[in-house]
Amino acid sequence: MKNKKYYLFKMNMKMLNIISLLLFAFMLILTLVLYYFKVIHNPYYSTGLIFILMIPYLVLHELLHSLAYVLHGADFKNITYGAHLEQGILCCLCKQNISRNNILISLMYPFIFIGVFTYVIGIIFDIPILIALSVINISGCSGDLMMYYALRKIKNFEYSEYDDPIAFGLYTDEDLSKKKLFALDYVGSRKELDRTITKKVTISKVSIILFIVIILIGLFYMFV
Repeated sequence: MKNKKYYLFKMNMKMLNIISLLLFAFMLILTLVLYYFKVIHNPYYSTGLIFILMIPYLVLHELLHSLAYVLHGADFKNITYGAHLEQGILCCLCKQNISRNNILISLMYPFIFIGVFTYVIGIIFDIPILIALSVINISGCSGDLMMYYALRKIKNFEYSEYDDPIAFGLYTDEDLSKKKLFALDYVGSRKELDRTITKKVTISKVSIILFIVIILIGLFYMFV
């Protein structure tokens, strides 16, 4: 039997950004079609409010990941959060080995609960701002969806994140070095991972600046 080790994969951010734009375009077209056929009756919402609520809504996305991790076996002390908008991400990192089932379920939580489910609720109760936030969240699920699609093809592994917010390791005795996973790049293998936990929440300086800019834009649209 082969010795187990971590096979490391990194998200291909260019590919994920393209997929995110395609998801946004699809959801926007779907919403316009529903409005055209009068399934949606009230298309108007506050642009400023969208900017203000977008940040907490995307933070909720990461909190749902962590909730799923914990509910399905992870220890909360091994979970960290981060904002690295210069890399195009908010993240929730589970810095311990978890089961295949755990990661597959966790990847789908935000897409289902504050994407698909809230989009349907927004349509049923005619809440355009909830529809808009759901569309933004679904477009931001490109990494989750591509990882789910890729990891379903591997049958026996444990999953772990580490100190790189756009990478993860698959702990297995199967040789994954030649495995082609869509929108994921193989970067090597290790016996151990660097999984330091110095802060529960890490926010880059660029992220702080961008958060402030987003809030100011929201306030501008609301009051000017």
